[in-house]
Amino acid sequence: MKEITGGVCAAKGYKAAGIRCGIRKNQTKKDLALIVSEQRAAAAAVYTCNLVKSAPIKVTKANLADGYAQAVICNSGIANTCRAEGVEMAERMCALVETACGIPASDVIVGSTGVIGAPLPIEIIEAGMPALTAALGEDNSADAEAAIMTTDTVPKEYAVEFSVDGVPCRMGGIAKGSGMIHPNMATMLVFITCDAAVSPEMIRKSLSDNVKTTFNMVSVDGDTSTNDMVSVMCNGTAGNAPITGPGAGYDAFDEALRAVMTGLCKMIAADGEGASKFLECTVSGADTYEDAALAAKSVICSSLFKAAMFGADANWGRALCAIGYSGAKVDVERVDMTFRSAAGEILVCRNGAGVDFSEDLAKTILSEKEIYIDISVGDGPHSATAWGCDLTYEYVHINGDYRS
Repeated sequence: MKEITGGVCAAKGYKAAGIRCGIRKNQTKKDLALIVSEQRAAAAAVYTCNLVKSAPIKVTKANLADGYAQAVICNSGIANTCRAEGVEMAERMCALVETACGIPASDVIVGSTGVIGAPLPIEIIEAGMPALTAALGEDNSADAEAAIMTTDTVPKEYAVEFSVDGVPCRMGGIAKGSGMIHPNMATMLVFITCDAAVSPEMIRKSLSDNVKTTFNMVSVDGDTSTNDMVSVMCNGTAGNAPITGPGAGYDAFDEALRAVMTGLCKMIAADGEGASKFLECTVSGADTYEDAALAAKSVICSSLFKAAMFGADANWGRALCAIGYSGAKVDVERVDMTFRSAAGEILVCRNGAGVDFSEDLAKTILSEKEIYIDISVGDGPHSATAWGCDLTYEYVHINGDYRS
């Protein structure tokens, strides 16, 4: 398996487009995206656990009930959430794809992101459909990505090439996510395409398994969004023997999906609203994966620890405190902790107690853009990694006037 370029257009048989049709107040940003497969694809998705769910999620769930889809349409600027007419608007977006592309509305994945409670201007979307479909191209993943971004500051694309029984296959995805990011699935929008032939059941299994160790291990601000999903389409154009059960083919697909999801979730963490630093916390030596995951996520989610990382302050006690209230079954008197970055590494805690270390060296290490927190909690066989970012003044500034 190797990393390649191309995003959602890396796989065979997909085209994408992204345009500015005028949904957003910012008239310089693209706000409507379309991804189309040349043939009907097996598909699956996972969704936010927030009880307040967007209308697009409800419509997408219904459309994917049979395990197939052929297109994705997504707007930014307006969330289409908490509106009485929301489902009708989401269904109309799917119908617009049917009219423009000849793809049944029931085979469309629909997404929206932006301000909650505002009306979706469906007439503007309808007016933009001719330009959107005319822009469809095999190299336009970046345009589709730009159209789904809200407070994101950088695009998020990741793709890999892998082999199934000797047949080359490709998979790629785009993501948006910067704020309202917290590990409770899904808390972002992610669209993944693949040209391998895989049954809906096996896509669903791989997606459900891998989301636990990737997107569910990301946190920016502790807020679980109302709109977000991760969807996967596999159109089979690579020509491999269909993957319908466990085996070497499924393992290769599963590894590729995990790689794409991990790559995208790291990008989301690094681009957290107002963030100046990317944080990765790995907890090892736990008796169970659940304990390791609870501890790692708790450290990444701690506002006090995130603020310390912003200030390049080696306040390791805040991380140990977060482990203590995480609910993880660990012996805190066996905790070792090391901070590392491109500038070096430094041990700050051994057996649950502080050790002498150079504050100057620690500050130098924590002044880098990427910070790694390595924590050992014993000699158990399980480990887990969580991703996040620091907490800065800019986060408050962004969310203090988001609607404007």
